[in-house]
Amino acid sequence: MTKELQNQHEDYYATVIDSVGDGVIVVASSGLITLCNPAAEEITGFSKRQAQGAEFEKLFALETTLRDMVSKTIRTGITISDHENVVVRSTGRITPVAVTCYPLVEGSGKNIGAILTFKDITYIRELEAAIRQADRLSTVGTLAAGLAHEVKNPLGGIKGAAQLLEREFEPESEMLEYTQVMIRETDRIDHIIRELLELASPRRLKLAPINLHKVLGDILLLQRQAVVGREIAFIQHFDPSIPDIMADEEMLTRLFLNLICNAIDAMGVDGRLTVTSRVLSDYRMSQNERRSRMVAIEVGDDGPGIPAGDLENIWTPFFSTKSGGTGLGLSICHKIVSEHRGMIKAESDSGHGTKFTVLLPLVQ
Repeated sequence: MTKELQNQHEDYYATVIDSVGDGVIVVASSGLITLCNPAAEEITGFSKRQAQGAEFEKLFALETTLRDMVSKTIRTGITISDHENVVVRSTGRITPVAVTCYPLVEGSGKNIGAILTFKDITYIRELEAAIRQADRLSTVGTLAAGLAHEVKNPLGGIKGAAQLLEREFEPESEMLEYTQVMIRETDRIDHIIRELLELASPRRLKLAPINLHKVLGDILLLQRQAVVGREIAFIQHFDPSIPDIMADEEMLTRLFLNLICNAIDAMGVDGRLTVTSRVLSDYRMSQNERRSRMVAIEVGDDGPGIPAGDLENIWTPFFSTKSGGTGLGLSICHKIVSEHRGMIKAESDSGHGTKFTVLLPLVQ
């Protein structure tokens, strides 16, 4: 083989490795990294210049599991996989990855190193969490629906009796205060029951082409009027290229009204509310990693944030950090997004605000 032809083959193989969607790192038996493709750079946070020629043990000093896998494969020549427990911390954030370590074998059969392949499974973890939450909501909703039906009828009787009793008292009677409390509290319980029933048995979606930005714009217009007298800035960044999506306009209005009102409540008398929209062209919604076009709507505030201990419970029915809250609003939001075959997630930094991200399919 001529030198020119050999160079062509090497360039071809390098192009193949660079085009692979999974991260690939090759480690020689000496422990030095000899190859790092662009996907590996993105996942690990190390550039090709940093990685190639560096000692794997030193570069990945924080990743004990990875170092053990490479060491064992180089020593024994066996393939090792771990799709559950490996994380990469080099980028300043924890990224869950599925890793397989293959032996690098010459034609003679001699083991000369190891090949690590990385697959970012962040999306899969988010999907699994969303499925678990949906299952919990379904179970709680079914139980709540049964209780709601049992409570609703006697509750109506109590309210009716209170209203009849109210008519028996003189207008100046102190007893009227007690009947008014009874009527007010039965109305409050009735409101909770209606929310429970909606969580358990939401109405069938009425899908139609919806201008998402019109829905958001109308909500923001009304909320600007609702906060007159407070120093709250409304910032919106909408991607004008987003087309109409197939959705239920009433349900989406309720979803985003809830998120925006929650953000306003969290900020108190002043703050910044930011609403943005953008397209994610390659979001993976399933474990087979089929790419989907999604629209992402982010609602963020610069309020006090949600404590880390509370963040994992915010989707649970009846969990609320607001006085007087039913704890059903975000559960219903989760249900609405799930019905639209989307996802919702929350990020919060205590003391620095909260951001909710809603992902909805661009094609239904």
